[in-house]
Amino acid sequence: MNCTQTQEQKNLGKVYLVGAGPGDPGLMTLKGKSLLECADVVIYDALVSPAILAMINPQAEKINAGKRMGRHSLLQDETTQLLIDKAQDHTIIVRLKGGDPFIFGRGGEEMADLVKAGISVEVVPGITSGIAAPAYAGIPLTHRLHSSSVTFVTGHESAGKYRPKVNWQAIAHGSETIVIYMGVHNLSHIIEELAAAGLSLETPIALVRWGTRPDQEELIGQLGTIVEQVEQTKFDAPAIAVIGSVVNMHDILSGCRPV
Repeated sequence: MNCTQTQEQKNLGKVYLVGAGPGDPGLMTLKGKSLLECADVVIYDALVSPAILAMINPQAEKINAGKRMGRHSLLQDETTQLLIDKAQDHTIIVRLKGGDPFIFGRGGEEMADLVKAGISVEVVPGITSGIAAPAYAGIPLTHRLHSSSVTFVTGHESAGKYRPKVNWQAIAHGSETIVIYMGVHNLSHIIEELAAAGLSLETPIALVRWGTRPDQEELIGQLGTIVEQVEQTKFDAPAIAVIGSVVNMHDILSGCRPV
């Protein structure tokens, strides 16, 4: 990207909602990398890896707006207002989000607020951790002998959501592979709900922490044992949970992790 080609004809700058991917810098899109190199301001989330942050234009203003469990650098409304404010004085503003902005990343909310405020905005998709982390752990989400369907679901819902809770009854029977984001802290409750819906406690489950990064960790078990394993190993977030027989492929494919 030629940095001069993104100059807006009007006075306001443009905000780019850029997906940083799951952590491995090799999975960052070329468009996202080019925008980081040209950015005037980068407002980034907590889960963006240091290797991705190292791609940012050295002259750019860098602002940490990260959110982690119980620890918010900026409230959501403050982040959106910051983007609006920066667009008054800068040409290229990058809102850098872990994974993909539109997959449990609140990108849709931020984009709608920016459009409402009259700010030019564009989304640059990224590779979501729900796909990449299992892949790096040797777990294909679909497989001819195991699964022809996948459900992606959040394990951490916001208060005041349009529905009171995830319909785990439907999730349990809706597909052969279930991928849960942000579910480690609610894992016990989630498993109770899935079991009550009829999912066997012998169903394989994998937890993948810091997927695609050098310090990636995996914990493999069954629905009936995984909570105790988490407690014993002190396995913690951030992690993706994968439930279904595709997890059995881990023993065969985990040695083929990308380098």
